[in-house]
Amino acid sequence: MELSADRFATQLQAEALRPVYLIAGSEALLVLEAADAVRAAARAQGIAEREVHDMEGRDADWDALDASIHAPSLFASQRLIEVRLPTGKPGQAGAKCLATFCAAPPSDVTLLVVAGDWSKAHAGKWSEAIAKAGHLVTIWPIKPHELPGWITQRMRSRGLKASHDAIAYFAQRVEGNLLAAAQEIDKLALLLQGESAVLDVQRMEALVADSARFDVFRLTAAALNGEVAQVSRIVAGLRAEGEAIPALMGMVVKELTTVIALSRARNFADECKTLRIWDSRQATYKRALARHAPERWQWLLREAGAVDRISKGRVRAGQESPDAWLQLERLLLAVADKGALRLLAA
Repeated sequence: MELSADRFATQLQAEALRPVYLIAGSEALLVLEAADAVRAAARAQGIAEREVHDMEGRDADWDALDASIHAPSLFASQRLIEVRLPTGKPGQAGAKCLATFCAAPPSDVTLLVVAGDWSKAHAGKWSEAIAKAGHLVTIWPIKPHELPGWITQRMRSRGLKASHDAIAYFAQRVEGNLLAAAQEIDKLALLLQGESAVLDVQRMEALVADSARFDVFRLTAAALNGEVAQVSRIVAGLRAEGEAIPALMGMVVKELTTVIALSRARNFADECKTLRIWDSRQATYKRALARHAPERWQWLLREAGAVDRISKGRVRAGQESPDAWLQLERLLLAVADKGALRLLAA
């Protein structure tokens, strides 16, 4: 059947493992957590062997997956086989492979398909077959008006309570970034262990204080995702709060270096494993890679070095030092939008 993320968690606890699951959506954190729930249920039911197959573009080998599904296990009687489908589109060969599995699922295999993108246009006979043989879990992005409710529920699951105004402040603070929100809530749970008081706005402001490490994470994520307005907003906020640019540049350089490594890789999925990039972050890097050629990323990294030198006052004798904040904003806008590259030359 087709389920929402909330219904799926309850359903998973109430029944034996189904032969197949499709978890699909662009909200990376929720997709990851739903997939983790299936993995945990598999372990709880004695399934210790797990295989992962990355099915992306020309590297997708559906014949190899089919062979693995029907091969006898050497180590365990039950296996969890995971298929990662970033685009949510298996193609003709993939659709046939998945539909065939659903028609006669092997008794020793549970198939978990995780799609990183989804809409009604993605659905087809293959996803209908999965919904019939197992569960299709569709996870839609959290809308702005839904975010306070999501935050409230997440806090309650961690033993936290907050006032309506405090929740509204928190929602404004994370600006729709569920991964950042989840991290902040987990941090609050650690800080407030054993406390039962309801958090008001003043306490929330004190606990969820702006920090360079947190905000630069939002800043680099916005740049890589192409969120131009968000980049300018965060830069302005950091500047107003008196943050030091050199303290931010380490993360900016690290992210640019990561993109360069991915741009040179023969296999994106393998390089992500090497670099230990979470599944929830891979879509961000893919968006960035589609925006600039590899040599352009190398140029942007050199520009980041120039921004760092400007922020430390290292300019040639007799030259007027440019505005380091303006140069940082221009750099990140260029990362976010090809059309902003001309700003760096201004």
